[in-house]
Amino acid sequence: MSVPDFSDVSKPSDTRASNVQRASFQIPIPAFSDIAKSANDLLSKDFYHVAAADLQVKLKTPDGVAVTMKGKNTHDAATSGSVEGKFTAQQGVTITQGWTTQKIADTKFEFDNTIAKGLKAEVQNLFSPESGDKGQKVNFHFKQPAFHTRAFFDRSAAGNLSAIIDAVAGYEGFLVGGEAGYDVTKAAITRYSAAIGYQTPAYTAALTSTNNMQVFAASYYHKVNSQVEAGAKTTYDAKSGNTMGLELATKYKLDPASFAKAKINDQGIAALAYNTKVNSGLTFGVGLSLDTKKLNEAGHKVGTSFVFEG
Repeated sequence: MSVPDFSDVSKPSDTRASNVQRASFQIPIPAFSDIAKSANDLLSKDFYHVAAADLQVKLKTPDGVAVTMKGKNTHDAATSGSVEGKFTAQQGVTITQGWTTQKIADTKFEFDNTIAKGLKAEVQNLFSPESGDKGQKVNFHFKQPAFHTRAFFDRSAAGNLSAIIDAVAGYEGFLVGGEAGYDVTKAAITRYSAAIGYQTPAYTAALTSTNNMQVFAASYYHKVNSQVEAGAKTTYDAKSGNTMGLELATKYKLDPASFAKAKINDQGIAALAYNTKVNSGLTFGVGLSLDTKKLNEAGHKVGTSFVFEG
């Protein structure tokens, strides 16, 4: 009797493991400006000391219009605000109408996957009842599994036309991207940048070079576990005297409805923030910024944020 050959028994499991490994890298390719988004968000978002008071009211009408009202009071006592209404039709067209305290009417039409699969087009018009035309913008976003490219065309009120085009390609977590700005009216390149990165579900790392390859930044973000996030960013500005900066930040999820954040930079400026969802209709945030080198002096900042939803 022949002896069964079990030499290939491990192959199915190996194949499954390989498939799982490949699937783990099926993370959407980010836009160029979002290659370092995880670290940048951790270092900048939800630190409420930036404004003395920030208010948002989000409502949805019975006919499906999402209305967002925003108001902000800065530490210089300047107040600004806006109101926006957004409606998405069944054809996949989203219409947004906004109005700001600067008396600017902002009308935008978005066509998402209606022209071609993976393509989002935006047409935006800015208008002031007092001074008239404030310019138009046409934007394109094209996403596929291995790349993400965008094009932004801006016509100013004076008639000048400019364009910014960027693209990112990715493979198994590795990212490489570039950006270029072009003044159509002057037929001149106005800006160029480049970036490389690596992303996984648990951590991301990125190296960017912006401002015509004059400002370099290296960032790292790590989701330590379901409660803790940590990140760091260092920048080097060759244009302004070879200065270098460093920021460190962390976020701790206290419970399903609240979290706390903290960060500090190389200048000794520390920031603390707390956010909690009080109930289904109210989210409250408070933040504090301290100059740790001058604790006995004025200059510290406190800010609050209120978000009402209904």
